[in-house]
Amino acid sequence: MSARSPVGFAVVGLGNIAQGSILPSFAKCKRAKLVAVVSRDREKANQMAREFNASMSYSTDDYPACLANPEVVAVYIATPQGEHAGYTIRAAEAGKHVLCEKPMAATVEQSRRMVEACQRSGVMLMTAYRKYFEPSCRYLKKLVQSGELGRIDMIHTTFSELPNPSIPPSWLLDSKLAGGGPLMDLGVYCVNTCRWIVGEDPCEVRAQSWRHDPERFRDVEEGISFQMQFPSGLVAQGSSTYSAAMSSFIFIQGTKGWVMLTPAYPYEEERLVTGKISGRAVLRRFKAIDEFALEIDAFASAIQEKGSVEPDGIQGHRDMIILGAIYEAARTQQAVVVNY
Repeated sequence: MSARSPVGFAVVGLGNIAQGSILPSFAKCKRAKLVAVVSRDREKANQMAREFNASMSYSTDDYPACLANPEVVAVYIATPQGEHAGYTIRAAEAGKHVLCEKPMAATVEQSRRMVEACQRSGVMLMTAYRKYFEPSCRYLKKLVQSGELGRIDMIHTTFSELPNPSIPPSWLLDSKLAGGGPLMDLGVYCVNTCRWIVGEDPCEVRAQSWRHDPERFRDVEEGISFQMQFPSGLVAQGSSTYSAAMSSFIFIQGTKGWVMLTPAYPYEEERLVTGKISGRAVLRRFKAIDEFALEIDAFASAIQEKGSVEPDGIQGHRDMIILGAIYEAARTQQAVVVNY
């Protein structure tokens, strides 16, 4: 493959996120092209291939044939997270690079095996955190890293939604497939974005979870509030629930000012940054853009140029360790040291 040839991708898993966001984004990519789709439902795979101009379609039983296809250079894993490890490890063993949806897996052990498999095979593993490429979050990171906000002592962040119980995917409430509830699905953005913006990893966590509807949420938490303590003294307070209207924000408080981004994590809406820094009011609007296309092209570029990727699989694995510590803190009602 020459540096100028678009990188051929197979998308594995054709659920809501793939149909609504991932597959359409390939039409806007400059360095990547959709080559194949993979689904449990062969007819669905055929239909999606026709709709999004993929030249090949496979059932999951034919995944080995997909991986043997020389036109497939990379795979985008968009299945439930409990299935990420299996598809990723098989792709790595076939010499394919892997872009994996967040959270990276359902358990820490699964994400560890994914990282090790990709390292053994010498392929790239990237976790699909689109906020790394989205201008409003990049603006917040620049403010923090430049020192314009001064010393950062406190971050507040949340990401919640109220899913319709009659609309799939029901697997989000299955701990084996999802790994947990809203913390895994939504709160992972709060955890990862805080870490990325400040360039630091938490050393200790505390948490409290709840279930107002124990019948529906018998297998996962309904909501969770958590606190992350960082070595610098920074405290990040986060929350995520399936029992509130769609909402998300990140509020960063420093010695020279504060800024707030809302909505912080969805990708369909215009974003607004407000704040006050050194007595100067801040008001900036950021249009909604195709974050998936930016993410896919960034991965394709790294493959073409034999560079590195950010966020890589190690960062995704670190988030899994932090999420596991948060769940332990909620279960034990004690502070938990995060051991990486």
